[in-house]
Amino acid sequence: MTGVRPMPKIAIIGTTSWGVTLGVILAREKQQVRLWARTEAESAALKASGPSPELADILFPPNLSITTSLKEALSDVRAVLLVVPSQTMRQNIKLIAPFLKSSRLIISAAKGIEIDSLKRMSQVIIEEIAPRFKPNVCVLSGPNLSQEILRGLPAASVIAAEDEATARSAQKLLATPSLCLYTNTDVIGVELGGALKNIIALGAGIADGLDYGDNAKAAFITRGLTEINALAVALGANPLTISGLAGLGDLIATCASPLSRNHYVGVELAKGRSLEEITSTMTGVAEGVSTTLAAWKLARQLGLEMPITEKMYQILYNGLEPRQAVAELLAAQTGHELSGRRWRLFAFLKRHKVKTAA
Repeated sequence: MTGVRPMPKIAIIGTTSWGVTLGVILAREKQQVRLWARTEAESAALKASGPSPELADILFPPNLSITTSLKEALSDVRAVLLVVPSQTMRQNIKLIAPFLKSSRLIISAAKGIEIDSLKRMSQVIIEEIAPRFKPNVCVLSGPNLSQEILRGLPAASVIAAEDEATARSAQKLLATPSLCLYTNTDVIGVELGGALKNIIALGAGIADGLDYGDNAKAAFITRGLTEINALAVALGANPLTISGLAGLGDLIATCASPLSRNHYVGVELAKGRSLEEITSTMTGVAEGVSTTLAAWKLARQLGLEMPITEKMYQILYNGLEPRQAVAELLAAQTGHELSGRRWRLFAFLKRHKVKTAA
């Protein structure tokens, strides 16, 4: 039929809960989505269980197909969404790199930092693709609890790219009636907000598991936000981004919701369970575990004072008892709430004030 636009084709790499969720909501909007599974067994299991075992009434839309062929998944698509655990991003982008074409958007929806290189996901992607594809790279981040979005509940997120036009193209492609997308050009801030909030969510889960109450949890989240800002600014982000959906918004959702895997891990740690025992029974990845190690390394490398990150590192990797960690945080010497060793927050605000006045 003439005059009818063909349905946009989108490839999703990663059968994580968020990857499947994005596939479902985009297919509901009449987009043709191909979800890549690594093996036939993974594909069969996904088809049998549906998008979410917790939501038995949710079905795969007709426009969503599952394939184990990368060539088929990436054939003639307008965008590739990488929705994989952060520590497997590099091996996944290496797999799909030979199939990329210059016209395709490359969108990372992973929230983490690579432990070995201490690089953000967009940096990892850019290292493994041809230089001419760099302008096509975007990142998607925000308060996105997949079970709520699968149910059609309203949500908002941020799509960021160095070029505003690229971000707008991705926004137009991915926005749905229930998922509002804002654009941003601060890729660093959007990525770090989404990654670092998982560290704080682990601690918020511990606070809940220890029944420390809402006052303590609010203080912990707020101090955590300041630490996120300190590291993000040191790495080149705009602190205003951390006050937005990709920072504060994602932090609130992840710290407050029982649907958050990172919050769950924190609660279970407070019960005395070992990290290995907790993660061995989980179906998804709690990104805060690896991000804590990466952020701890970055803080030491940059000479930053990050007491919450330090304590979470000690709990996860050195066996510090959660209750003892909280006691040590409370006993720490405090100063102005925006000051810390080499935080640079005052300097940034001073520079911004001068530029605004000029």
